[in-house]
Amino acid sequence: MKRTLLGAALTAALLAAGTPAAAPAAPTASTPPNATALAESWQPPLSTRGRYIVDANGDRFKLTSANWHGAQGSWNGSGDMADPANHHDAEKSDQLPLGLDRAPLATILADFHALGINSVRLPFSNEMLHDQRPVPDAAVAANPALRGRTPLQVFDAVIAETTAEGFAVVLNNHTNTSRWCCSLDGNERWNTSQTTAQWEADWLFLARRYKDNKRVVGADLYNEVRRTITDDANWGWGDDHDWWAATQRLGDRLLTEANPDLLVVVEGINWQGIPADGLPHGRPTLEPARTLSHTLVASDKLVYSAHFYGYTGPNHTGATGTGETHDWRYQELSRDDLFATLDRQAFYVAADTGRHYTAPVWISEFGIGADETDPKARAWFGNFVDHLIARDTDFAYWPAVGFTGHGRWKLLDYDTQGRRSGILDGADWRAPHWSRLVTAPGRTGQVPVAETWDMLNLDHADAVQSPRARADGDWDSGARKGVCPDGQRLIGLAHRDGRGLCTDAGAPRLAAPTGGFTVVKDERYVKEGDWATGYTKLQCPQGQFMTGYSVRGQAVSGVLCAPASRALPVTGRTLWFDRGDNRPPGGPGGEFAQGNYKGQCATGEYAAGIAFTGAWAKGKTPDALLCRTL
Repeated sequence: MKRTLLGAALTAALLAAGTPAAAPAAPTASTPPNATALAESWQPPLSTRGRYIVDANGDRFKLTSANWHGAQGSWNGSGDMADPANHHDAEKSDQLPLGLDRAPLATILADFHALGINSVRLPFSNEMLHDQRPVPDAAVAANPALRGRTPLQVFDAVIAETTAEGFAVVLNNHTNTSRWCCSLDGNERWNTSQTTAQWEADWLFLARRYKDNKRVVGADLYNEVRRTITDDANWGWGDDHDWWAATQRLGDRLLTEANPDLLVVVEGINWQGIPADGLPHGRPTLEPARTLSHTLVASDKLVYSAHFYGYTGPNHTGATGTGETHDWRYQELSRDDLFATLDRQAFYVAADTGRHYTAPVWISEFGIGADETDPKARAWFGNFVDHLIARDTDFAYWPAVGFTGHGRWKLLDYDTQGRRSGILDGADWRAPHWSRLVTAPGRTGQVPVAETWDMLNLDHADAVQSPRARADGDWDSGARKGVCPDGQRLIGLAHRDGRGLCTDAGAPRLAAPTGGFTVVKDERYVKEGDWATGYTKLQCPQGQFMTGYSVRGQAVSGVLCAPASRALPVTGRTLWFDRGDNRPPGGPGGEFAQGNYKGQCATGEYAAGIAFTGAWAKGKTPDALLCRTL
C-alpha cells in the first residue's frame, strides 16, 4: 500500500529524533588494511577541474563505483508487499541496502574492496526517509545490532560503516515511493508523487544530516527522469516539469543552504515521447546540455551523469513485444556507430574542453547479466567497457549486491547462509571485462586548474550565480539578473533573450578579494570617448569589469561591475553583434544562445560596457560590447 509522504513537520521531527551516526574516525591500527589504503589514497571533499573530479589535494579521484540498491524499494507495484514474490527478482529489500539479512555489513564491504571499487552510489526513496516503523528483524538478520531501527537509521549505519572503510558515497534519490524503478510507476519525475517543495526539503534534510561526514561526497538529484502517461519532462521550458530548472535551483540550494562540499550530480533526461513507430520519441540523455548547461554558485561542483544498457537504445525503450518499436538497440549498433552515439549523447561533455558544458561525466548505471547468452549483448558489454577505458570515464555498475538464484545481473550474490557467489567466484564471462575496467590505466595525480567557462540563462528567472552578489541583495528590483560566478567575468552576451557567457580564461584571479559591486544604469562612467555614437552606453568605472547585467523583457536595464585586483587598460574596441554573430574564431566557450546573435570579447579582453538603443524596432536589446585588453 502506498504511504502518504508527510511534510515539513515530519522532516523537522526527523532532524530532532533521528540523529545520524557520527562521521567516521581516521583509520587506526585495527582498521582493515584495504580500508586503510583506500582512506589514505584520497582526501575529501571532492570538486572538479575541467572534465576531472579531484580530491582536496587536487589529485584526480575517478569514481570507480557500484550501485548498492535496495533503499529505494523493491516492490513491483502489485500484490502483497509482504510477499517476496511481488518484489523485483523476489529480492525483498524492506527499504534497506540489499543483503543485510544475509551477510554482515563488514563482509559486504570487504567484498566491495575485493571488487576494486572506491565509491558507492546509494539509492533511496523519499518514502523511506519518512517511514518511522522499525525494520523487520528478518531484514537485518545478519546484522542484529540494527534491529529496532527505522529504515533511515539503518541507512545512517550503512553510510557510517561504508565511509569508515574509505569508500566515497554518492546519495541517489531514485524514487518518490518505495518501489522498483523504472516504468509508468508514479516515480517518473522528481515531483510525480510528491511536490517539488517536498523533494527539495528532503534533499536539504539529507545534505545537512551527513554534512559532517566528508566522505559522503555527492548528491545525485534524481534517477532516470522520463515521460508519464500524459507528458514529458523538459530541459529549459520554465514550467514545473523543467528538469534543468529544478536541478539548477536545488543544486544552488544544497551548496548555499546545506553543504557546500557536495558534488551535485545531474543525470540527463532518460526518455521523452510516446514509444510508437511514427511518433517522436527518444532518449535525450545529456544532448540538451550542449546549448543549455548548468552554472552552479560553485562552478567546480557539477558532475553530469547518464545510464546505458545494451537492450535499450537512443530511440528504444528496451521493451520487447508490447511497446516495442523498430528502433535500434545499443547492442544492435556496430562498434563504431555505438561509440559515435555514446559520444553524441553523453561522453562529449567531458571530451570537449573549454566549453560552458565541460564537466566530468559519470556513467552511473550500466550492466548485464552473468546468464546473458546473446552474442550481440555480450559484444555490446565488451565494447562499452572498451569505451569507458578509452575515454577514462567515471562509472558505477548496476547493481552490486543480490540474492543467489534471483537473477544474475549482480556482481555479488549471497545465499541465505551468507555464502558469496558472483563475479569474484568461479566462471563468470563478465569477470575479464570487469577486471580490465577497474585496473585500466588512466589519469592520476595532480590535475592542473582548468580555465572555466559558464553560461547564464535568464530565459525565465534570475541567474545570480555569485555568492557575493547574492549576499548584497537585489540590485535591480523587478528585472531579470545574471551574474557570473565569483572569480569569473562576463565575456559574451546574446542580442535577445538575456543569455550570457562567463569565463576566467586569460585572467584567473581578476576580481579583487574585497570591495563592493557597482550598479550602472546611466552614462556617468563614459569618460574615454563615445564608443557607440547614438547609442545608450552603460559602462563600468575605470578599474572595474562587467560581471553581470539585467534586463526587463528584452531591454537592457543595468550592468553590474566588479573591482579588479590590478590596474586594467582602457584601450579597447566596440564589438557589434546586432546584425550577426561576432565571436572569436572557434567560438570559445561553446554555443550559449542558440538561435540568437551573440557578441563575445576575445579571451585576452574584458567586457567594460553594453550599448543599446530605443530607436524604432530596436527595443533596447544589447547591440554592442565594449571590449578592452586585459
